[in-house]
Amino acid sequence: MVAAAVRTIFAQPDAGSVRRQLDVIAGMLGRQFPKVETLLRDAACDITAFADFPTEHWKKIWSTNPLERVNREIKRRTDIVGVFPNPAALLRLTGAVLSEIHDEWQVSDRRYLSEKSMTLLANPKPAEPATPTEEIRQEVAHPARLAS
Repeated sequence: MVAAAVRTIFAQPDAGSVRRQLDVIAGMLGRQFPKVETLLRDAACDITAFADFPTEHWKKIWSTNPLERVNREIKRRTDIVGVFPNPAALLRLTGAVLSEIHDEWQVSDRRYLSEKSMTLLANPKPAEPATPTEEIRQEVAHPARLAS
């Protein structure tokens, strides 16, 4: 139940909805699980950090596939060696694997995030208010917006 409720936070279409849904879920779960509510509210910035990026990036940010691929390659190489004479030898092999992967990413024509979507980071859309109370504060601070 808790996991399904938390997943709804990530299923929202935009950043404002993500933050509002987190608030709703924290309040809903807080009635039965007060520690979960505290945890969600304390970690709200971390939980919703992905929402500050363009929506095209969200699925890639959530994915752990690249990390899993790196871990598989390190495991494959260490399994080939079998027994390492000392910890420094393991560190050298792991460093070499990571360096090789980094070099491949530098020269590869394939991009994990497209150039077009990366330009959105340089020219972000205006941020949406996080909560309805923030919208009210903005309307009070800028009453001229109501007239237009």
